[in-house]
Parts: sequence; C-alpha cells; structure tokens
Amino acid sequence: MDYNQEKKVVKFGGSSLSCDAQFIKSAAIIKSEPSRRYVVPSAPGKRFSEDTKVTDMLIRCYELASRGEDYSAVFEDIKGRYNSIIEGLSLKVNLEDEYAVIDEKIKSGTTLDYVASRGEYLNGILLADFIGYEFVDAADVIFFDSNGVFDADKTNNIMSARLQKTENAVIPGFYGSMPDGGIKTFSRGGSDVSGAIVARAVMADIYENWTDVSGFLMCDPRIVENPKPIKVITYRELRELSYMGATVLHEDSIFPVKLAGIPINIRNTNNPSDVGTMIVPSAEEYQNRDILTGIAGKKGFAVIRIEKDMMNQEKGFGMRVLSVFNDMGMSFEHLPSGIDTMSVVIAEKDIKGLESEILTRISREVNPDNIDIETNLGLIAVVGRGMINTPGTAYRIFKAVAAENINVRMIDQGSSELNIIIGVDEKEFNRTIELIYNEFCG
Repeated sequence: MDYNQEKKVVKFGGSSLSCDAQFIKSAAIIKSEPSRRYVVPSAPGKRFSEDTKVTDMLIRCYELASRGEDYSAVFEDIKGRYNSIIEGLSLKVNLEDEYAVIDEKIKSGTTLDYVASRGEYLNGILLADFIGYEFVDAADVIFFDSNGVFDADKTNNIMSARLQKTENAVIPGFYGSMPDGGIKTFSRGGSDVSGAIVARAVMADIYENWTDVSGFLMCDPRIVENPKPIKVITYRELRELSYMGATVLHEDSIFPVKLAGIPINIRNTNNPSDVGTMIVPSAEEYQNRDILTGIAGKKGFAVIRIEKDMMNQEKGFGMRVLSVFNDMGMSFEHLPSGIDTMSVVIAEKDIKGLESEILTRISREVNPDNIDIETNLGLIAVVGRGMINTPGTAYRIFKAVAAENINVRMIDQGSSELNIIIGVDEKEFNRTIELIYNEFCG
C-alpha cells in the first residue's frame, strides 16, 4: 500500500499519552506511516491504577478555588506531570508561561470548561514539539454557538480551510470556542468527538483511534472468559451494542465520520501490530463468517403487561397507553406486543414508587382485562448483520437458553433483523449471555 496516497487522522487517548514512555510509543506509531498527518491528543491519563488523570486534577483545582480553598499543591502536581514528560523526552519547550496563565485564570474565577480543557491543550503543545508537527489550537478551528451547541458547519468549513494549508498538525481534543472567545468542552468522549471532526474536515481515508485495548470484544470479558474480538462492525451494529450498554464509542463521537463515510480503526498503542476493530459504513466488502457481531445487555428494567381482547381493533389503544408515560415524563425502552397484549419495557428506577399511579392511569385510559408489572428484568441484545441471511438463528438462541431451564420473559426483534432482544430474570443475566456466546462462538 502506498501510504503517501492515504490521509489518516489519529487520536490518542489519555493512557497512550500518560507519560514520556507512552509518548515515545505513540510517536513511533505516528512516524511509522507518513499518512498519519493529523493527530488529536487527550490529556495525560493514569500511569497506574491508583494514579489520577490530569483532567481530574484540573477539575479539583477549580473546585477548591471556587470554595476559596488552596489548590496550589494539586496544581504543582499537575506541573510535575508535564515537567516529567518534558524531562523524559529532553524537550526544549518550556510551559512556565502557560502554567502562569492557567493559574491566574483559576484565581480570577474562570470557567470550569476552560480549566478542564487545559490538559489536552498542554499535552498537544508537548506532542507537537516532540514529533515536529505544527500545533493548531482547537479553539481556533472548533466552534460552538451562543447556546453552547456544536456548530458543525462553521467548524468543518474553517478547519478544512486551515488544515489544507498544513501538511502535519496536532489539534488537541475535547474543546473548542464560543462566539465570545470563551472555551467550551464536549460533554462525553470529547477527544473522540474532536478526532472525528478533524477526520471529516480533511476527508481522511481512515480515522484511527488509539487506546489501551485492541478493539472491541464480542461481549463483556467479566461475563465470558476471553471473548473473541470484533474485527469489523458497522455503524448500525455499533449503535445497537452501545445502546444496550456495551462499552464502545459514544454515538456523538462517530457521527462526523459516519456522515462522511470514513471508517474508524480502534487500535492498541501498547500492541500496535494488532489489527484492532474496523468500524465501517457498510460491511459488504468485508468477509464475515460470524453470524453474531456482539452480545450486550443491561439490567434494571421493568415490564408493564397489558391484556385486552380485541385491542388490535380498538383505535388509539397504543397511543392512549403511551400518553400515560408521556404525561408522567417517562420514556420507554421497548414495546413488544401481540394481537391481544401489549408490553411496555421501562427502566425500573424511573417507575420506583409510582407503580400504583401508572397502573391506575393506564386502567383509566384503556380499561384492560388484566394489567401487571414485573421487575428485575435484564435485557440482552444479540446483534449481527450475519443473522439476516442465516436461517435458524433465533431457534439456536432460544434452544441454548431453554436447555438450561432459563425462562425468557420477553422477546423483541426489529424489522431490520439486525438484532434480537430477550428479557430474562436478572439472576439469569450473566448465564444467559454465556450460553448464547458459547452456542455461536464456543
């Protein structure tokens, strides 16, 4: 492959840039391919399990200062983290002026967003100096409107024009600027979001997201020992697994690249030879022998079961049921139904203490023959594009579960046939995931 013809955006998480040794690993990855032209760094993460992330330390400084308490010791620890990286890499860059500006702004009562963003900002300066790339402050190319909402069009236009003039650049993740020049941070997975924004702006061939794991696993390793890795997953499958609790990229962090049709490659900084997981718009060009892509689930649900003869002929029945939840400010998760039955699956915490009121309101609206609430429900999503063209998938799932006398309390399958969701008692949750995984991958 001619890497000079490719254009990659690479994002490094906090664990990948936690210390000088990790900087060296990350720099080697960047320099190994000329196509890795744009780099998005996070703030230094934990160096060991008991360590503290720099962003958390910065937030601690803000909290202490806002109460009028002394934060100097924490701030000195932050400076020590960066100075140890500078010393370990023998960098000539000096951050003393930057420290002074941050310190003065904390004292004068700046915003939490500004303070929290400085971890990425300072790390970006150091990484740019170490690898010889130009430093581009995210505040100059990522924008939010006056309501704090990300301005995608303005950002894409200005960033695209700016980076077209720059062969190689480091753009810190996690933050951008408001119309008044103030700093605004992304709320969740901020650096992942920034990396995706940069990838879209330069129309990258691939967006590489480097972290401390070799991609995604088919299910939670705390439930199934050594689950198989996911080599290729589509955006739709990713969304299904993420929604059901899998620890994968948040939807906001993939939307810009999904919009542009750019693949994401999740890679491991500590094992760069691992191919990781490819997240793609469509998997048609990738061979897939696996029926399932992944299994994920969440506990803590309740199901409200409503029975009434001929409900299917009663106009507005479902609308009246759902209006009860709407009026009470609740959202439902799933809505499996039959010709004379309707079930509403909802988070158990949302109805706690309101069970009697919900039953009374629904009874008043639709006069059911029978209505009850069951709790302690765990939902498990079995996701896979391979299920669409594979007869007998559902049979195999339920056969594996029934063989161990596990009662399936709910079944829900979308029209896309991309996933099957089953509900089981929470006490059977882990065992059910194990059984399904072993049926298809054991």
